[in-house]
Amino acid sequence: MDDTPLNNDIRLREGASIAQRLVMSAFAAAVALCFTPGLFTHDTLEIVISVVALLVGAGFVVGIMMAPAVVWIITANEILIGRQSPFGKLRTRIVAKDDITALQVPGNKRVKARFQLVFTLTSGERLTSPPISDVTHVHDTVARIATQFDVPNVEEPVNPLDASNPEMHLGDPLEAFPARDIRIVALIAVALSAVPYAYKLWRGWPPSHVDILLLPLGALAAFAVHRYANLVTGAFWIIREHDIRIERLWGDGTPRADQIEGHDVKTITVERRGRSEDEHCIVTIRLHSGRRFRSPRIGSRVEARAVGTEIVRRLGIAAESNKI
Repeated sequence: MDDTPLNNDIRLREGASIAQRLVMSAFAAAVALCFTPGLFTHDTLEIVISVVALLVGAGFVVGIMMAPAVVWIITANEILIGRQSPFGKLRTRIVAKDDITALQVPGNKRVKARFQLVFTLTSGERLTSPPISDVTHVHDTVARIATQFDVPNVEEPVNPLDASNPEMHLGDPLEAFPARDIRIVALIAVALSAVPYAYKLWRGWPPSHVDILLLPLGALAAFAVHRYANLVTGAFWIIREHDIRIERLWGDGTPRADQIEGHDVKTITVERRGRSEDEHCIVTIRLHSGRRFRSPRIGSRVEARAVGTEIVRRLGIAAESNKI
């Protein structure tokens, strides 16, 4: 779906496909069914837990399958809103241009690269649109709508992925963990591994092989935390014209950086890294050298494709390498 189709209407959609609904429903049902053995026991507590789990699972399945699909078509003079449940009728609403008094574009707290339009009507009602899918052209989309509807004083959203920025930013600037926090976590790992051994000694019982084995494992865990903690800080992508700078940290907190140019790229793809295609999609770049770089989480597959397309344009990546 594009936000700027050929007829100059802006179309925004929200709602999972039938295939996505089935996958999420199957997962929720499978988790709930794991508790069914408790129904055949004589333990009242296990029976109650099983019943509650099944009811919660059934609620998730019904909620996922019954969630409505929403589409907004924004024209020069009005907004057409369509809303339809999987087994219900299509409900439509038309909002005229003269009914709109204000427009805001708040960001999303969970997914930074996600923006929605919030219209305030003359009646005081507030309408929130589905997310803007082309996250790389949020400024242009918002400015165009504000002009069409004559809405004054629209605050421009802060969008680190907008194509109008000389540099597009993916992720957050990196900071090493404080040395004090790393030491505390390492000491906790050692203490937890020593608890079973110390408890057995305190009670006068002989430690088991597992208790003894936990001691070196705790020491290894503490060493790993102290040596490699900063590797989990992720990456910060700076996307410029003709190249990408990827900043990361070594385990000791020392910064490191890689630079990618268009001729280095073997393939660029959009992948899912998590439970849902609505929030956990990323851009993956594979180089001719065999190295692979995964971007910080972007958002939905549509949003990640928009970012990937802008990367292809900025780096001049060859068409045969574009697998988005």
